[in-house]
Amino acid sequence: MDPTTAPTSAVGDNGAAPAADATGPTDTTVTLPPLTLRDVPRLPSALASSPSPAAAAATTTNPISRHPYFHPPPTFYISAGDVSLRHAFFDLASSSPSPLVAYRRAGPRRELGVGDPARARAALVTCGGLCPGLNTVLRELVVGLHELYGVRDVFGVAAGYRGFYGGDEDHVRLEPAAVDDWHKKGGTVLKTTRGGFDLSKIVDGIVARGYTQIYAIGGDGTMRGAVAIFQEFKRRGLNISITGIPKTVDNDIGIIDRSFGFQTAVEIAQQAIDAAHVEAVSAVNGVGLVKLMGRSTGHIALHATLSSRDVDCCLIPEVDFYLEGKGGLFEFLYDRIKKKGHAVIVVAEGAGQELIPRTDDQKREQDESGNIVFLDVGPFLKSELGRWWKREHPNELFTVKYIDPTYMIRAVPANATDNLYCTLLAHSAIHGVMAGFTGFVPGPINGTYSYIPLEDVAVAKNPVDVNDHKWAWVRSVTNQPDFLKSQA
Repeated sequence: MDPTTAPTSAVGDNGAAPAADATGPTDTTVTLPPLTLRDVPRLPSALASSPSPAAAAATTTNPISRHPYFHPPPTFYISAGDVSLRHAFFDLASSSPSPLVAYRRAGPRRELGVGDPARARAALVTCGGLCPGLNTVLRELVVGLHELYGVRDVFGVAAGYRGFYGGDEDHVRLEPAAVDDWHKKGGTVLKTTRGGFDLSKIVDGIVARGYTQIYAIGGDGTMRGAVAIFQEFKRRGLNISITGIPKTVDNDIGIIDRSFGFQTAVEIAQQAIDAAHVEAVSAVNGVGLVKLMGRSTGHIALHATLSSRDVDCCLIPEVDFYLEGKGGLFEFLYDRIKKKGHAVIVVAEGAGQELIPRTDDQKREQDESGNIVFLDVGPFLKSELGRWWKREHPNELFTVKYIDPTYMIRAVPANATDNLYCTLLAHSAIHGVMAGFTGFVPGPINGTYSYIPLEDVAVAKNPVDVNDHKWAWVRSVTNQPDFLKSQA
């Protein structure tokens, strides 16, 4: 049935079909495309033949069922058939709909896939840059492992992946009392580094210390490292699980709804925009320029712009722009200043990189994670705008106030929303590992927490879709041009 056609009602008593009533609710039955379950791997022990029923009852029943204070209701546990769909909306009128992709729902299972959880040895590691919520995830992993599953051997690995082959000082036993107030602290108590990824030495260190569960917290580079570790576990036939908990302030990890720390970043970024606005309106022909994080995506800049309503121009990596000439950035800013007396610009760090002159060495320079080193677009724009104004309008006053809140944003504790999100991510990771899953990432998909293969998340990107409504909302708020050069 074509859902775009008007519905018809049942045949009436006189044999004639009454007129369809489209003014009230109607029911239309449609057939959805085939569904593909994108499943996550399992530990070798979870795939082995099941023990005797008596042994299974003694060793694999979820200990939450025996919790002294919490008595799970019948609907508490996730069944083997519970899945979530990657796409929440469909074009029912399409003649060739895409196949539907589903993932397993995250959450506790009635039967475990790891034997006695109290015998587990868990290692937690944070990698890459700082992000609000790192300490919350660590705290909830420690508390959840202890209180829900009775795991007593929980260790924090210092200094990122390189800590796995470090000395004893890099492996710190963690208990609930020690991490009780970590969620109130910014940064990561475990300390973090970039680079240092030596696969053989990392896995050797994991085996030598008897770890059976690895919780890796980091961004896309950390997820790629976790994929390599998972593959090495598999190659060696090791019964060690690994899960990645996605962290990136930029919100550039794909598939999941968002990464933790992002909402805190938007909140703090708005404070920087407020300050830039005050500076701009307090000067004659004043411009407030704020650079926000966002190497390859402009999510923070976009959401902070929508939240602020004081921004006159939002520049993101997904949209090219040019500086001088008709329709360019500088001409637009001049017109806006003449109209309002001031202007506020928000620019993501990855925007306009192609406009900044680079030496051959700068074109090849990479950081420890293998990323191309970006030049600082903020000072570049400030310098070029000042130079243009002095040349084009030498007799008019002009002031630019530049604010870079990057390290202030990275270092703050998570806000309430991110704290809750970090808790749900940590518990979802624990439940998945205890169910016998490995090589997966927990995260919300359309609001439903799910388990996604690590290798999918490691390569999935999340750019701003400049063709959707959200970018159109930005354009409606700022009334900025599209910066398309005339083809004439």
